[in-house]
Amino acid sequence: MPVATSAHALRQDADRLASGYPALLAEADRVAALVAAGVHGRRRAGQGETFWQYRPYDVSDPVNRIDWRRSGRGDSVYVRDNEWEAANSVYIWRDGGPGMDWASAKSLPTKRDRASVLCLALASLLMRGGERCAILGESERPRAGRVGYERLADRLARSDGEMDHLSARFPRHAKLLIASDFLSRPEDWPARLAALAARPASGVILHLIDPAEESFPFKGRVEFRTPGGWLSPYLLGRAERAKDEYRRKFAAHCARIDMTARQLGFTLVRHRTDQPPGPALTLLYQAFEGTLT
Repeated sequence: MPVATSAHALRQDADRLASGYPALLAEADRVAALVAAGVHGRRRAGQGETFWQYRPYDVSDPVNRIDWRRSGRGDSVYVRDNEWEAANSVYIWRDGGPGMDWASAKSLPTKRDRASVLCLALASLLMRGGERCAILGESERPRAGRVGYERLADRLARSDGEMDHLSARFPRHAKLLIASDFLSRPEDWPARLAALAARPASGVILHLIDPAEESFPFKGRVEFRTPGGWLSPYLLGRAERAKDEYRRKFAAHCARIDMTARQLGFTLVRHRTDQPPGPALTLLYQAFEGTLT
């Protein structure tokens, strides 16, 4: 009997984990497709075998770059440019702390779900452009292609996003996407991000915010609890009186993340979960385009 009970519990856990995966992948694909229709591919000159363009010869170009057949059609000398094809490695970490599973309204996604969708959608766009992606601390190596994308999605859906995954090995000068609300012991985040930048690495920070965290709409007698219970509950008799002080502290928290990102050379993208994901994905993609050139 104990074995049957354990097997049943294991099956329930597996079903619960797997249930969100197809929806997560479908939503990420949908968001990525919308953005892909509005952005240009990463076409630029470089080492590769795919023809891109002819352009007039410049004195700084090596002579062996001249396309004599094209140049023979007229009086000008032309160089043949091929498309840049060197793939980069992008490592993705999505915070899985208890606070990321919170939403202030049933109509809103949790910060974890929205972060997962944006991370997967970005991976879809990057992998279509030839980049290789991995889940930091979860994937054995970066992958490309549709099969690689599905394996990446599976790992992200199952990932607990542990803090110690930020210490996982990755190549020097790899590109990172760090997605979090940065509210779990916020005083520790500057040091965590500095440790990543020192390895060295660069990339993009995705700051997720639930609208209630920014606006503080609470009134009357309210008991506040921290997800995971790492602080004791705090009861306010008239919560509206704390609104101004709270909003000042939250603004200071955002400013600290801004300053840390700027000092370490990371690009910051901030996203509220009551907003559509498309614009945030466009900013993420454009930010990575800048870091991958």
